[in-house]
Amino acid sequence: MRMTNKIMQNNSLYNINNNKVLQDKLSTQMSTQKKLTRPSDDPVVAIRALRLRTSVSEISQFYEKNAPDAESWLKVTEEALGTGASVITDLVKQATKGANKDLTTEDLDILLTQMKNLRDEYYSTGNVDYAGRYVFTGYRTDTTLSFTEEIEEQNPQPVYSITEQLKIGDFDSINYTDSGVLAGISQNNYTQTQYEKVVEQDVLNKDIYRIRLAYDKLSSGVTPTISPALQDAGGNAVGVTTVTSADAAYRQIANAGADEMKMVFCSETGEILLSDAAYDKLENSVTTDQEIRITYTKDSWVNGDLRPEHYFACTATTQEAGGPVTVNYNAEYLNGEEESQIIEYDVGYNQAIRVNTTAREAFTHDLDRDIDDMEVLMTSLSEITDTKAQLEKVKEGMSEDDPDYDLVTRQLDAANKAYDYVRESVHALFEKTITRMQGHLNDANIAVTDNGTRSSRLELISNRLMEQKTTFRTLQSENEDVDITEVAIQLTSTELTYEAALMATGKIMQTSLMNYI
Repeated sequence: MRMTNKIMQNNSLYNINNNKVLQDKLSTQMSTQKKLTRPSDDPVVAIRALRLRTSVSEISQFYEKNAPDAESWLKVTEEALGTGASVITDLVKQATKGANKDLTTEDLDILLTQMKNLRDEYYSTGNVDYAGRYVFTGYRTDTTLSFTEEIEEQNPQPVYSITEQLKIGDFDSINYTDSGVLAGISQNNYTQTQYEKVVEQDVLNKDIYRIRLAYDKLSSGVTPTISPALQDAGGNAVGVTTVTSADAAYRQIANAGADEMKMVFCSETGEILLSDAAYDKLENSVTTDQEIRITYTKDSWVNGDLRPEHYFACTATTQEAGGPVTVNYNAEYLNGEEESQIIEYDVGYNQAIRVNTTAREAFTHDLDRDIDDMEVLMTSLSEITDTKAQLEKVKEGMSEDDPDYDLVTRQLDAANKAYDYVRESVHALFEKTITRMQGHLNDANIAVTDNGTRSSRLELISNRLMEQKTTFRTLQSENEDVDITEVAIQLTSTELTYEAALMATGKIMQTSLMNYI
C-alpha cells in the first residue's frame, strides 16, 4: 500500500486529537473527582450510581428530616406527660393529707383549692403543641385538647349532643347526708315554725347509686336518653326526671321507697341517680360486657373543659353568619369501629414509628369529676359546719331554764349528727380519691412508658440509619469517585505523550515529495 503524506497527516491529526480527548477526559476527572461526566462514559457505573444516589437520598430524608422531626414530637410529648404525672403525684399527696381526720374544715378548703389548681394545670398541659400541631388530639392537630378562654366569650356557645358508651361497671355510689331539716337555720331564725320539730332522727345518711357523666353543668332542657331503656316489673320504661339542684336530686333518691324504681338526672352535677330498686333491676337486666349508651346535651362551656370530639361520638352545632352549622364527630364509635388516630413517621425502609399519644391515653375526664365530687361534698361540710357553729353560739348564751334550751339542744344534736355524717363522708372520699388518683397516675405512667419506648426504638433506628448512610456514601464514593493519584499520573503521562506526538509529527511533516525530485 502506497503511503502518501496526506495519509500520514490525517493519521497524525487523528491520533493527536484522540490523545487530546483523553487528556481532556482525565483533566475533567481531575477537577470533578468523578469518573463520569455523562452516562455513556460507563453505563454500568452510571446505573449503579443512580441506584446508590437514590438510596443515599432516601436515607438522608429518613435520618436528617423524618427521624429528628419524630424525635422532637416525642420529646414534646414526653415533657407534657411528665408534667401531667408530676401533677397527679402532687394530687395524691394532697389527697393523703386530706384523709387526716384532725384537719379542720378550713384546712380541707385550702387543700381543695390547691387540688383544683393542680387539676387546671393538668388539663392545660394537654394543649401543648409541636410546630403548631397539638400533640394529643389525633388527626385533629389544629384543635386544642380542651376549650380555652375564648370559649367563655363566645356567644352563643356551641351545643354538643354527646353519647357516652358505658358498661354496668362504670356505675358507682356516693354517700349523701340529707340535712334538709336544718337548711337555712341560723342563730337569728332557729325559733321559726319550720325548725320547732327538728330532731336528730330527721337526719338521713344513705349511699346512692349513680352514673357520673363526663361533664357537669349540662343542659336541663334536654332529658338524657338511656339505651337499653330500664323497664319496671310491668315492662314499662322508667322515665328520667330532670332536676337542676344537686341537693334536691339526691333527696329524691334518698327518700325513694324500697321498691320504687326511680331515676333522676341532675344537670348541675352531671349525674344520673338511681334508686336501689332501679339499680338492682338494671344490674340484673344487662350483662357485664353489654354496652349502655347515654345521650345528653351540653351547651355551657368554660376554660379547661375537654372537647368532646376527642373522646365521644357527638354532634356539635355552632351559630355562623349563614345560620347553624352541625358537624358529626366519631360516628364510627357507635358502630364498634373506634378510630385510634395514630400518627406515624416513616423512618426507614418499610419502617414507621408512632409519634403521638391520644387524648384517651393521657387525659381522663375522671380526674376532673373526682375533684367535682370533693367540691360538692366540701360545700355541704362548710354549710353544716356553719350551722353547727351558729347553734353552738346560741346554746352558749342560754341556761337550762331558758324556754328555748330544749329546742336548741335538739337542733344542735341534729346538726352534730349531720356534721358527723358529712365529715366521715369527706374523710372516706379523700381516702377513695387517693386510690383514684393512684389509678390516674398509673395510666399517666403507662403513657410515659409507651412514649419512652417509642423514643428508645427511634434512637436505635437513628443509629442504624447513620451507619447505613455512612455505608451507602462509601459505596457511592467507590463507584463514582476517581483515584486522584492514579488520574494525576495518567494525565501527566498523556501530556508527555501529546507533546511528543506534536514534535514527531512536526519533524515528519517537514519532508515532502519535492525532497526526492
